[in-house]
Amino acid sequence: MSARESGLKDTGIQISEATVSDFFALLKPRVMALAVFTAFVGLMVAPGAMNPVIAVIAIGAIAVGAGAAGALNMWYDADIDALMSRTSKRPVPSGRVMPGEALGFGLVLSVLSVMTLGVLVGWLAASLLAFTIFFYVVIYTMWLKRSTPQNIVIGGAAGALPPVIGWAAATGAVGAESLILFLIIFLWTPPHFWALALFKIGDYAAAGIPMMPNVAGQASTRKQIFVYSLILAPIGVLPWAFGFASGLYGIVSAALGAGFIWHAWKLLIDKEMKFAKALFAYSILYLFAIFAVLLADTIAMRAVMSAGN
Repeated sequence: MSARESGLKDTGIQISEATVSDFFALLKPRVMALAVFTAFVGLMVAPGAMNPVIAVIAIGAIAVGAGAAGALNMWYDADIDALMSRTSKRPVPSGRVMPGEALGFGLVLSVLSVMTLGVLVGWLAASLLAFTIFFYVVIYTMWLKRSTPQNIVIGGAAGALPPVIGWAAATGAVGAESLILFLIIFLWTPPHFWALALFKIGDYAAAGIPMMPNVAGQASTRKQIFVYSLILAPIGVLPWAFGFASGLYGIVSAALGAGFIWHAWKLLIDKEMKFAKALFAYSILYLFAIFAVLLADTIAMRAVMSAGN
């Protein structure tokens, strides 16, 4: 140990040992990837042409904003994250990143992402991004998550906003089409997270988080998951019904929705946790697939229209 390091420890000053990978983990990269992808689809589906450089800046700013929200979530939730097997190895509860570092990192990225989006792309999109960060960190993380079993239902609005932000970045407005994309993610969120909560029920009990299975019971949660799947499946077809996707998208989205209902039905009639895990895995596939198909469908339709001209 150097004299300088020894002197710092003697004075009680902590030296951060966090690595770049630790700070990257604070961004919740898997959650960020979903937000970025759905925002990109919202931007691409929106009418009109967008400057490619501005589009890249917009998606980059949304990605940074999503990561900032994740970092602030990890800062605030460090106490309960330490109690759950799924989250105990995250950077803050494991001690790799100090709470103050996570807080400062999240705040700096929040301001940077919102200002970049506002100055270089548009202030409506920036305002929506700022609201999304605020809603996820303050409304969901600080309030709803620890106070009500409807936490993920209401809080799901934050995760559903990226395609609306992408649409606003491309058009400077919020269209009905983007609200349909919002609705798909919003209705997808409860069955997705409640499936996870079923096979992680012990973790949530240990942390004192009032997830639906811990409050209403597993049987009631399974019923609610099935009801949500019945609502989600036809909502997923709405892009075709509203005319901004082709019949092929309608067929594929209907098939994906039927698969969601089938997995939810299996979970409803059988108490084995393997069905909760299967639905959780399928729900991730469903959301990525339905947005990927919509993206491919949009690109194909524009190519056909361009060829026809």
